[in-house]
This record gives sequence, structure tokens and C-alpha cells, in this order.
Amino acid sequence: MTQSSLTQDALTVSQLTSKIKNTLEPAFTNITLQGEVSNFKQQSSGHLYFSLKDSNSQISAVMFYGHASKLRKLPKSGDQVVVKGDISVYAPRGNYQIVVRELSPVGLGELLLKLEQLKIEIHRRGWFSKDHKKPLPHMPKKVGIVTSPTGAAFQDMLKVLNRRFAGLHIILNPVKVQGEGSAEEIASAIQQMNDHSLVDVIIAGRGGGSIEDLWAFNEEVVASAIFHSKIPVICAVGHETDHTIAEYVADVRAPTPSAAAELVIAEKEQLQKHVLQCEQQLIQNLKNIIRHGKHQIESIIRQPALASPYYLLGNWMQKVDDLKDQMNRAARQYHQQKKLQLEGIRRQLEALNPITQIIHYQQKFSSLEKAIFQAEKHHLLVLRQKLRSITETMEAIDPKNLLKRGYSILFDEKDGSVITSVKSMQKQQKVRMLVSDGQALAHVDEVIEGEESRDEKIQ
Repeated sequence: MTQSSLTQDALTVSQLTSKIKNTLEPAFTNITLQGEVSNFKQQSSGHLYFSLKDSNSQISAVMFYGHASKLRKLPKSGDQVVVKGDISVYAPRGNYQIVVRELSPVGLGELLLKLEQLKIEIHRRGWFSKDHKKPLPHMPKKVGIVTSPTGAAFQDMLKVLNRRFAGLHIILNPVKVQGEGSAEEIASAIQQMNDHSLVDVIIAGRGGGSIEDLWAFNEEVVASAIFHSKIPVICAVGHETDHTIAEYVADVRAPTPSAAAELVIAEKEQLQKHVLQCEQQLIQNLKNIIRHGKHQIESIIRQPALASPYYLLGNWMQKVDDLKDQMNRAARQYHQQKKLQLEGIRRQLEALNPITQIIHYQQKFSSLEKAIFQAEKHHLLVLRQKLRSITETMEAIDPKNLLKRGYSILFDEKDGSVITSVKSMQKQQKVRMLVSDGQALAHVDEVIEGEESRDEKIQ
């Protein structure tokens, strides 16, 4: 293998340290160690640096200020202690160390080891799983309390429950909360409330104390009673640093007994607050709606369109008038049409009525009679006019009338014929001469033909 290939395959120190860190740290978390403190040093920052060793090995340890400030007493070199923490790789030095979260002397450490083992076992059983957590009841009417009747924790819970939820039924099952037999009493009290279905929710707890004082809530029998309880259990142990096994198993953990009591009535208080908030919100919303509506109305009123109602309604009013006129005209036309139709029907009926027909024929006969009369009258008038004309003509040619003008008519005396020409006259002939006022006898002395006769003779 050449030097160049070695160079290509080589890791940097940072890369190797990073790989070790990523492999080591996830595999060693939440571990508990026992050892002797050596090389103890406290920095001005409050962080603690020391080593833990036994007869064969040692490991570096660091406890940062956030956890170190909770220690009642700082360790010193030579102390036997039990620590809990996580393995961490410190890259600048390339070594691994334990970052300590909890530290206690060896006597207490053995107790913590026992607690850790029990936690592991209960965790393996699934008692810590959220799937087994029961929800707290809505508006509980009966609350069971498992605690010491003489402790301050019970009085604190009573004050909270009575002050905020008057009329709540509280049942106390008094027990010892520390010392020999306390764990069994706590477990038995929880079981009794389940056997008789006495309450809607159970608060099991006590005030704060050392880990030894709180040990009853780390016993398996208490954890079992809580896990198998059909009634939701709130565990309230008054401490902040450590959590007991009972708290991990319980359906709900409260930091203090008073907080547990507040959790029980939290829903009512929350509902009251919610109702109050809703009321305030509704009032505010109504005010906003009224204010907004007022602004809208004021804005609308200021619009020119609303200066007069006729601005908006004028066109519609005119349309109404137009429609009214159209309807009236249509109604009149319809009425007139129907009236004409009715009149036509009436006339048809009258025409079909025999009396009407008789009257019609009478009128027609009367008209014809008048027409005939007028025609006869006209005909008579024409005849009269013709007669008058003939009369006048006759009168004009009447010999008597001619005689009055100086004319006369000659008659042959013998036969009485009218002499119209000199050719029929002879000398010595007797003639009768008719004049207007009489007759006269005459004797023809000479016949003288007229000019026309002479002309005829000449020819």
C-alpha cells in the first residue's frame, strides 16, 4: 500500500472523535455509578469537576451548576458517592466523562440504586406507559384523599377544594405516609375506594421531605395499587428534585398537594373562566358590532343617495305609475274589447230573436214603403214635369193661343176641313175664318199664290 493511498483512507482526529461520540453517547444514558470522589474541584462558575474511581479504574465526571446548586452538601475527595448521569465525549481532550445530574452519599446511594432497579422493572412492565393513563373526570362530585389527616398537605387540599368548589363531597381515607407499614396502608386505602366505588377521583400524596421520608411512594405495592386502580389517581408529593415511582405510575402528577386539589377542580374553574371570558368577549363583540354598525349607518346617512328618499325610490315610483297606467289602459282595452264582444253577442241574440226580426222586417218594410213612396213621388214629379212641359208645348202650339196672337184658321165651308194651302182654294169659294174670339164667313175673291208657288210654276 502506497503512502498516497494511506493518506486518502486516513481519518482526522476530529472525525474519529465525532464517530466515537456519536456511537458512545446514545448507548450510555441515564446510568447510575458508585465510586470514590477524587481530584474534586469547584470552579467559580459553580461547576464541579472530579473523578470517580474504584480499585481498578476511574472515570472523569462533571456536574454543572444547574444540578450542583441543588445539593445539600458538596462532596469532597475520598467520599463514597452514587451518581446518576450520561456518558459524554469531551472532544478537545479526546476523553469520555460522565455528566452527573444527581449525586448522593453511599448510604443514600444504595437506596437510590434500589429505586433505580425498581424503576427499570416497573418500566419493563409498562406501568409508566401513557397508554394506561386514565383521563381525569369532568366536574367530579366526590373526591377521595389518601394522606395523613394530621399533615399540612390535607389542610392545604381542603382549603383549595372548599374555597373554589363549595359543596364538593370529600372522602378522606387516613393513612401513614412514612415509616414502617405506610406503603401498605396507602395501597390498601386506594384499593378500598375502588372496591366500593366511593369517589370519582383519588388524590394520594403528602408534603415534602427527604428521600427516606418519601420512600413509601417508591414501594412496588403502592405503584401496583395505583396502576390497577379503576379510579383516576393524582399523585401529589411535595418535592421538586426527585420524582417517586408512584408519580410515574399515576394518571396525573401534581407538584404539590395544593396543586393536585387545583387540578381536580381545574375544569370547573376553567369553565367559569371560560364563561367569563366568553361573556366579556360577547360584550366586546357586541360593542364592536354596535360601533361598526353605527359607523356604517353614519357613513350611509352621509351618502348623497340618502339625502332624499326620492333619490332611491323615484325611479321605482315612476315605474309603478307607468305600470299602473299600462294596467289601466290594458284594463280599459280589455273592458272595451269584452264590451264590444258582449255587444256583438247581444246583437246576435237580438238578431235571432223573432220579435227583433219582425221589428227588422217592419223597419225594412217601412224603409221600402218610404222608398216606394219616394220613388212614386219622384215619378209623379217627373210625370208632372213632363206633363207641364207637354202642356206648355201644347199650349205653345194650341191654335187658340195662336189666334190670340193675330193668327186665324180657315175652314172649307162645305166640308169644314182646314185650308192649309192656297192651292186648295178657289175664287168665289166660301170659307169660314176662325179667330180668337169667334168665327167669320168670308168669300174668296182672288187666290194669290205665294212666292214659293210662283217659283214652282216657273220651274
